[in-house]
Amino acid sequence: MHIGPLLGSGRTADVYALDGPWVLRRHRHGIDTTGELAVMSYLAASGFPVPRIGPPGEDALPTDLVVQRLEGPTLAEALLAGTVTEAAGADLLARLLRELHAIPPRLSQDPEDRILHLDLHPENVILAPEGAMVTNWLTAREGPACLDRAMTSLILAQVALDPSFTEGGHLRGLLAALLSRFAADGGVPADCLARATALRAEDPRLTAHETAALDEAAGLVASLTDPGAAHSRR
Repeated sequence: MHIGPLLGSGRTADVYALDGPWVLRRHRHGIDTTGELAVMSYLAASGFPVPRIGPPGEDALPTDLVVQRLEGPTLAEALLAGTVTEAAGADLLARLLRELHAIPPRLSQDPEDRILHLDLHPENVILAPEGAMVTNWLTAREGPACLDRAMTSLILAQVALDPSFTEGGHLRGLLAALLSRFAADGGVPADCLARATALRAEDPRLTAHETAALDEAAGLVASLTDPGAAHSRR
């Protein structure tokens, strides 16, 4: 496996070009990709739009994941460029979560549990020519679908409240639109929002500022949530 130039870096991984239609995501801090690979393989077999998984190569490390190289902007880039409206972005995020939660869990025996992404936000959605694709499944686990909706909402609220983000007003509009779509799927109940907030507070990748803003972000989500949707676990 010939590793090409560095294409980008995120909070946990560096992405390198490879020969052919592939990229290498090499996680830092010794993070093993076995679980992420298993989830992506299961979802691909279920028809959910995830990048194709490529051959690992003989010299692959446990921290490596070879995936399809996707062309196209992220949903975040499209929203900032104005090529996708807040309403259309909310429709897409709600649809992706709805389709994900329609797939039976891979491991759990609880019929109410679903596969959760727990980091599904506009930067993890690529608008590829073949359709929107969801990336970065490192945080995936199984549980109630409302926890995924709560986490997506909480992440958007955190960024909207960040004073260094100049488009916070537009992101509040996206969040409000998204929460209105979530109402039809069970909304964001208070207990799920509290669980998402606690779970996110445990994330070592967050900065001190992001952690400090969690309660305010949760308050923003709660203030925008449809009260009529607050009693459904699903």
